[in-house]
Amino acid sequence: METAEIRRRFLAHFERDTTVGAHTAVPSASLLLDDPNLLFVNAGMVPFKPYFLGQETPPYPRATSVQKCVRTPDIEDVGKTTRHGTFFEMCGNFSFGDYFKEGAIRLAWDLVTKPVADGGFGLDESRLYPSVLAGDDEAEALWCRVTGLPPERIIKLGPKENYWSMGVPGPGGPCSELLYDRGPEFGPDFEAATLGPDMPVELEDRLLEIWNLVFMQDELSAVRSKSDFDIAGQLPSRNIDTGMGLERVAFLLQGKQNMYEIDVMFPVIERAMELTGRRYGDDPADDVRFRVVADHVRSSMMLISDGVTPGNEGRGYVLRRLLRRAVRSMRLLGHEDPALPELMPVSRDRMGETYRELHDDWERISRVAFTEEDAFRKTLRSGTQIFDLAATEVKEAGGRSLPGDQAFALHDTYGFPIDLTLEMASEQGLEVDEQGFRELMAEQRARAKADARAKRGQHADTAAYRAVLDAHGPTEWLAYETLETESRALALLREGRPVPALAPGEVGELVLDRTPFYAESGGQAADAGRIELDGGTVLEVVDVQRPVRGLVVHQVRVLEGELPAGATGLHARVDPEWRTGARQAHSGTHVVHAALREVLGPSALQSGSYNRPGYLRLDFGWTSALSPEQVRDIEAVSNQALRADLPVGWQYMTLSEAREWGAIALFGETYDDQKVRVVEIGGPWSRELCGGTHVEHASQIGTVVVTGEASVGSGNRRIEAYTGVEGFAYLARERDVVSELTGLLKAQPDDVVGRVRDMVERLRAVEKELERARLAQLLAGGAALAEAAQDVSGVAVVATRLDGASGGDVRTLATDVRARLGQDRPAVVVLVGAADGKVSVVAATNDAARARGLSANDLVRALGPHVGGRGGGKADLAQGGGTEVGGVDAAVAAVPAEVARALGGA
Repeated sequence: METAEIRRRFLAHFERDTTVGAHTAVPSASLLLDDPNLLFVNAGMVPFKPYFLGQETPPYPRATSVQKCVRTPDIEDVGKTTRHGTFFEMCGNFSFGDYFKEGAIRLAWDLVTKPVADGGFGLDESRLYPSVLAGDDEAEALWCRVTGLPPERIIKLGPKENYWSMGVPGPGGPCSELLYDRGPEFGPDFEAATLGPDMPVELEDRLLEIWNLVFMQDELSAVRSKSDFDIAGQLPSRNIDTGMGLERVAFLLQGKQNMYEIDVMFPVIERAMELTGRRYGDDPADDVRFRVVADHVRSSMMLISDGVTPGNEGRGYVLRRLLRRAVRSMRLLGHEDPALPELMPVSRDRMGETYRELHDDWERISRVAFTEEDAFRKTLRSGTQIFDLAATEVKEAGGRSLPGDQAFALHDTYGFPIDLTLEMASEQGLEVDEQGFRELMAEQRARAKADARAKRGQHADTAAYRAVLDAHGPTEWLAYETLETESRALALLREGRPVPALAPGEVGELVLDRTPFYAESGGQAADAGRIELDGGTVLEVVDVQRPVRGLVVHQVRVLEGELPAGATGLHARVDPEWRTGARQAHSGTHVVHAALREVLGPSALQSGSYNRPGYLRLDFGWTSALSPEQVRDIEAVSNQALRADLPVGWQYMTLSEAREWGAIALFGETYDDQKVRVVEIGGPWSRELCGGTHVEHASQIGTVVVTGEASVGSGNRRIEAYTGVEGFAYLARERDVVSELTGLLKAQPDDVVGRVRDMVERLRAVEKELERARLAQLLAGGAALAEAAQDVSGVAVVATRLDGASGGDVRTLATDVRARLGQDRPAVVVLVGAADGKVSVVAATNDAARARGLSANDLVRALGPHVGGRGGGKADLAQGGGTEVGGVDAAVAAVPAEVARALGGA
């Protein structure tokens, strides 16, 4: 049974159910959700968290979905087990205060055991083993009653296996798993009734978990670990959250050994075999590499599809790592040419049967992936050079092992994978200090975790805001309708705690029953303005946020008077100039986005934005710098839209209707499937999902002045622009600059660029001539230095100080003096330059000197301590530096002694 058919049967089973009632089929959410605790959606229930946490009222009592998921903690273990992958699809059914344990058990058992001819999966009942939380007698009895299985077929496990929580105070509950016995070839025999409380490791492949049913019934007051928590009581309503691994069921139904061999993944392995000439199944190490390729190619493609671009932090770093591990694995399999253009289209064709956007957005997806592979191939070339230097140093020193810090530097600085370092070291007869490398990696991970914990700690505890929301309901938000409201204070807080009042100069948080202020969201900055109270109290609105959905919180500073908690008669007023500028900038962002797509093509999609009054920036996925002509065209198309006075409008519709209408959704944003706001400018020319404030006609934007275009990471570019009065002010400043230049150059405005270009070219020519003259003067002293060489045990030694000479000058002169000394007599040249508080040391030796055991590298390292620095290089030429200018003379004086020591003399 193909994966697509399994997915279809799962959804149909719940959509058509008549036992507990039909479920609403919810499309998969993006892998990127606005959750500060998650990089990616990692479970099917994540999009429904607001319903389970009581933050929102679910629009349906029952739901089913097949959710895209990515889990990243064990990337390095991908391919080593039969069941763990980075990207996977989780089939789930959910009950929000509707059916509970019996309904969930019955629905799951019916689907997996129902004959294939009747729309089920047809799994053999004799191979299915339910598990329950030890002590959950209710669940055990239900499994027996619903399935007809005897009690000895029920496996009882501890909370580590069969209790679910979010890891923080909140909802939790016992679980039941459906386990499938794959047979004795996958593990030892067992007695179900005797297992527990933990599943034996040796049975994890034999007893494969295919479905987990969470019975969400408890309110947890403390969660110390997965198996250590306090239950404060029962939840007001009991919920069901289940997850069936699509890939796991697929490899069972398709008779495969693991998830990498199923119909949506194995074609990538088959193509990799064609490219490498190696066979899957011949070598265990190669098999892991083939599986890594299949998993990482698919995972990378799905992440790029949802808007992730390669980078050095967070989501971008995960994607970069996946892409590079795939390329590296192909290299270890013997394929040196670009691999992704051959492999990713295969994955697209298989996954594209379900996710049509992979085909529709292929130009962008492939550009991001292939550009990253090209960059990594260059990294491999540069990293190989660094490795070769490090390996040479180890060999010259008589060593056999590459130090862990050098292996780590190759990995951390140059992106050089440790597996590749190990492979290349082995080719040169060297080992690698893996232990040292692992320790440094562990230190880096510890720092990263500490940073992550620190960042999470910056998010305020939302308990106080939820208490306000529970007590008073959502804020009446009137930002679309008015700039002024009469309001009353519902809550007054400081640092997350209620306070009785705010005194002059104090800053706190104010919750109103109604507000005209726009809270920061969708890239638009929060409104500015004032809130006044009869009696002279004046508050400046510093910021406006939504810490929990439905609640608008104003950060205010008391300018005059005192603000008591519970104040009534408050007059909230948005600064109209601020709002005008904000509307111009936000509408301008939509205009620039549409112009961008018109000039570059539909694959140039916004990946982020920020706008404040008079200013906008727009990030978009693109792999190369825009030409000046393209930037001018984007600006011109934008202003043509303003000149045409395109109408601006908005309307509400379902998310599916918006997509059918062609509206663009920002990657990673969370949208309500029941009602989204679509803003359009000029009809289909620009249609985007957006909750921001906008002008009513494009001409009200005033102007769009593009001020810059630059890279903000691999595969991402940024355009910045001014709008409205700020745009005209920018143009006025530009006019003043041109006016001043015309006066200085005594030229017409149209001639300024040509005149300045001529001046720059003449200046460069003069600078080159001066450099030639300076170099000639420098080298003129080379003959005198060569003639003044002193004899040290038969070696001509030149050692001198060069004040005002840079490192490049010192190196040039050193090689010139060495050439003048010839090759007949052993010669050593050591020059020490001092300029701008920095010291440069260069040593050079000829063939005859090296034949006597003299090394420029050794000399530079010996002199480093005199000048507070270090250096190195090869035996014929080496260079170093330092910061202690006062040690230059001592370094020069030490040269003869160092030469004598190297020769074995005094």
